[in-house]
Amino acid sequence: MEDNHLSKPVHVAILGATGAVGSEFLTLLAERHFPLASLKLLASERSAGQQISFQGETLTVEAVQESSFEGVDVVLASAGGSTSKRWAKVAVEAGAVVIDNSSAFRMDPQVPLVVPEINPQAAAQHQGIIANPNCTTILLGVAIYPLHQVQPIQRVVVATYQSASGAGARAMEEVKTQAGAILRGEAPQPEILPYPLAFNLFPHNSPLKENGYCEEELKMLHETRKIFGEPELRVSATCVRVPVLRAHSEAVNLEFSQPFSVEKARDVIAQAPGVRLVEDWQQNYFPMPMDATGEDDVLVGRIRQDLSHACGLELWLCGDQIRKGAALNAVQIAELLLEKDWLKPGQHLATC
Repeated sequence: MEDNHLSKPVHVAILGATGAVGSEFLTLLAERHFPLASLKLLASERSAGQQISFQGETLTVEAVQESSFEGVDVVLASAGGSTSKRWAKVAVEAGAVVIDNSSAFRMDPQVPLVVPEINPQAAAQHQGIIANPNCTTILLGVAIYPLHQVQPIQRVVVATYQSASGAGARAMEEVKTQAGAILRGEAPQPEILPYPLAFNLFPHNSPLKENGYCEEELKMLHETRKIFGEPELRVSATCVRVPVLRAHSEAVNLEFSQPFSVEKARDVIAQAPGVRLVEDWQQNYFPMPMDATGEDDVLVGRIRQDLSHACGLELWLCGDQIRKGAALNAVQIAELLLEKDWLKPGQHLATC
């Protein structure tokens, strides 16, 4: 399985290999010619034994256990917070670096929270675990950080339009089933999500806090502050689940201390890494989830002056929640570790 495209092939394990993000990990490792010495697929006992094709080989999913991480250099984890808390430190003790997609470690001051386009240097400070931010936070940050570098943002007000993919592969299938039921004149039955999502929408169903914000909205506040290194940045989010299968959208209002021209903002966005400007004002065509699905870039458009504030800008973005919002960001972190030689000494690096 060794790929000669890059030096120092490494031993990789995917924790949560049978989920939507786990499947995307496999796609990205192949597409990006990640230097693999070996690949191990880990999941719960329920999923153990499944066989998955990868680059001409058939890999068998293994039930995660104490010995699973022996000889592993990098763990790409996307199996939920409780699973990460159970196994991440076991993996680190075995000598692996864990790049974790759950919320388990994001706000731990000892764990870097990394978006390579924004704060790549933070990855160098890891102590075995690097956290991948929440999907909505990643998409927002990649889109607005280039503007923040030109002129610091003082306040962000964002409304999200989050697809079923954010709740996993089973939620995506549930929406399809519900849509069929509705079209047949039957009542849609929610199981994964709390309410029917087909032909419907509802505020994000993460737990509500006493201040009236849900966990998903507070993630956008606290994670953006940590990634930007701006502990006082004002962020207010309203997160909504919408009947879209894949790719999230966000309506963003930015407030600066001084006016920021629309023309300058477009120029900055057009040149920013990980972002693609999509605007056709003649056709009223701007980013849509169907355009963002399967794409690495965050699509940004409809940049305009906020008519209510001289120092405000409005913009619209769409990004693939499974790709850049989860799997791609994690793989980019792994690539960064290899490129900068930031894997800790004593790893089981394979020889070329």
